[in-house]
Amino acid sequence: MTGLFGLRRQKPESPVEEKLDSKLFTAAFSGLGVSASLLVPWEARAVEVDAKRLNAERGNKMLQSLWAKDKYMSLLDPDAIHSLQQYFDFATVQADRDVIRQDEYGNFMLVLLSGAIAVDRVQPWGERLRLAETRPGEILGEMSLLDSGIRFSSCSTLSECDIAILSAEGMDEMVSTDPTLAANLIALLARKLSLRLRIVSARLSEAK
Repeated sequence: MTGLFGLRRQKPESPVEEKLDSKLFTAAFSGLGVSASLLVPWEARAVEVDAKRLNAERGNKMLQSLWAKDKYMSLLDPDAIHSLQQYFDFATVQADRDVIRQDEYGNFMLVLLSGAIAVDRVQPWGERLRLAETRPGEILGEMSLLDSGIRFSSCSTLSECDIAILSAEGMDEMVSTDPTLAANLIALLARKLSLRLRIVSARLSEAK
C-alpha cells in the first residue's frame, strides 16, 4: 500500500500503535478567542433543522460510492473510506432547512450524500448571490473546520437530503487513532477547498 497521494495506508509493523491525544480541532476556536456561546456545533444545528439519524452503514456505503467517482477523494482507498464511518455522523434533513449559516462559527463539515443543497452568500450591499447548487459527493463547511473562521456562505437544502457530518471532535479522534488517515483527508480537503475558492472568487469578481 502506498502513502500520501497513493493514499494507501501502511499497516504498522508492530501490533501496538501509540495513540496521540489530539485537541487540535476542538480547541482551535477557543484558542482564537471564540467563546463557546458563539459556536454552533452540529448537535445544536441538528435539533434546529429536525435532522433524523441515518443508518451509519448505509450512509458510509453512499459515501464510498460517491467518493469513488471524485477526482480527489477517490485517492482514498475503499478501506480508508470505510474507516471513516466511526468518525462521521449520518443524518437526513428535510427541504428548506439551513444546515449552515453565513457568518456563524461552526465546527463541523458536511458531505452531501443525496438530494441538493444551495450555497448562497449575502453581499455587503444586501444582494443574495447563488454561488452553487451542490451535487451528491460534494463537501460543505470544511473551510471553517480547518481554519476555525466564520462561515463564508449559507447552505440550504433544496430537497430532502442525506448528509454525512464530520465534527471537530470526530476529526480529533481520527488524528488520535489513525493519524495517517487524518493527514490524507486533511490534504485532500485542502486541495478541494483551494479549487472551490478559485471558482467562487471568479464568480464574485464577475458579479461586481
